[in-house]
Amino acid sequence: MKSFFKGVLASVAGVFIAFLILVICFSIVVINSSSPRNYKLEDNTILSIRLSGILKDHAQPNPIMQYLGFSDVDEISQSDIVSAIKKAKENDKVKGIYIYSSYLSASNASLLEIRNELNDFRKSGKFIIAYADTYMQGCYFLSSVADKVILNPSGNLDLHGLASSRVFYKGLFDKLGVEVQVFKVGTYKSAVEPYMLDKMSPANREQVGSYIHDIWNTMLAGISQSRNISVSELDSIANMMPLFREPQMVVDKGLADTLMYETEVKDYLCALTDAEKPDDLKLVSVKQMASVKSEKKEHKEKVAVLYAEGSIVSGNAKTDINDRFVIKQLEKLKDDEDVKAVVLRVNSGGGSAYASEQIWKAVTDLKVKKPIVVSMGGYAASGGYYISCNASKIIAQPNTLTGSIGIFGLFPNVEGLAQKAGLTFDHVKTNRFADFGDLARPMREDEKVILQEYIDKGYDLFITRCAEGRGISKDSIAKIAEGRVWTGNQALKIGLVDAIGGIDMAIEEAAKFAELKEYSVSEYPKQKSFWENLTFDIRNTIAQETLKSYLGDDYRLIKTVREIKEMTEQDFIQARLPYDFEIK
Repeated sequence: MKSFFKGVLASVAGVFIAFLILVICFSIVVINSSSPRNYKLEDNTILSIRLSGILKDHAQPNPIMQYLGFSDVDEISQSDIVSAIKKAKENDKVKGIYIYSSYLSASNASLLEIRNELNDFRKSGKFIIAYADTYMQGCYFLSSVADKVILNPSGNLDLHGLASSRVFYKGLFDKLGVEVQVFKVGTYKSAVEPYMLDKMSPANREQVGSYIHDIWNTMLAGISQSRNISVSELDSIANMMPLFREPQMVVDKGLADTLMYETEVKDYLCALTDAEKPDDLKLVSVKQMASVKSEKKEHKEKVAVLYAEGSIVSGNAKTDINDRFVIKQLEKLKDDEDVKAVVLRVNSGGGSAYASEQIWKAVTDLKVKKPIVVSMGGYAASGGYYISCNASKIIAQPNTLTGSIGIFGLFPNVEGLAQKAGLTFDHVKTNRFADFGDLARPMREDEKVILQEYIDKGYDLFITRCAEGRGISKDSIAKIAEGRVWTGNQALKIGLVDAIGGIDMAIEEAAKFAELKEYSVSEYPKQKSFWENLTFDIRNTIAQETLKSYLGDDYRLIKTVREIKEMTEQDFIQARLPYDFEIK
């Protein structure tokens, strides 16, 4: 009987392994066959840019997860879109760009980066046509640069202004009997306010009002220039809530040029490219354009662009800005003789203060050997500014959120909750602080003093790093720190950044530092191979992609909750931005 069961189990295992190998081989064939290799452009081609999903600086989707149907929400790469626009400009076979706008989750600075690239494309004399069933506010800001902005006759256009809101947990925690013990430095360091207040503090209300008005003014200025409508008139239109008005009003006010159904837009594109019918249109996607060889000559000497996007975490985390992974990347670039300069693209609201310090050290070590220029994306605040402050030069977009120089720590006390549940605790200890961090009781005053001194020490180190990196006295940095969030425009005036511009400017400045006249640009981290994707923490990847598939953009809320949990359990000292602010 025992040998019978052994035989059955062996057979089952053999079938399972054979099936797994078959699936893997089939996946390889499908993925390889679907990958656009060496795409060849034809005459009268149109670059088609679909604004839908989640826009990241440097998205690296897992093709295996996509093939298995785990990702319904597309992550699209800003770097791929910008690269496609550049290629379209320089290639004579491409006659224009067609922008199809849908629902896009994106930071303000990322949208501006693409918008600026489209403005540069227009210098070629080629056309840009934009169409949407409904223009969300961010997509309209980007699309308004087009030669012709088209709206569906039954569609909508959203332009209503910016608002920033937060959920405050204090009332809930009070009812549950949970006290969050807060330790922080910085009047404006508002990431902890939801745990200790039931509304914004006056200081926080001041800073939020300051930066959202500056971002809104940047949006209005761009739309005004493209659509030839005054800023004051645009403000008046926004107060009319055009999203719920008749589409014809959008045309009458000059926000759009005409109303057309999508089929009519395709006919219009035919007329622009001499195609006989819509089926004859030669539309090339951003993904396909990625495999089109650039007209620019390759050079041995390189400027490397390293993308650092997400929360800053320590240890062995497989996502976001993991300190060990980023440090390893920086060390490789430092030792690569072909890499003459580095651009660190930072898009982060911060995270672990410890991990930020480790990355700062790696940036400093690299700077000794070769120049490193920081390009700030939507956010480079708190820990994101920490890892940026010692660069050779810092370049931000006008609507980047940066600064937030401050740190905090959180310790929950669940004594009240335990009492409600009928739980009691007792302990025996050898030393006075042996039970430090016990969640079942409030901290003693001597414990609070020790922890606050530790936070103060961390803040002083943060101030010191910023002062040394920026060449500004600690006293001067202290006056503009206090956890205050600034836009790129504001940061330039107070010396936290050196210039306003995008990643192209950062690359050019890095090349100047390295005295390069001819060079190639190489992006890091490199796209993972098939086998790397297959073996890369498959359990967590499937779980993550499943949540993304079901929750869409709301997945980030779950991710934030998990980060808060890990923060209180492990890295309780944080340098983190309180807001995840975007235009939708």
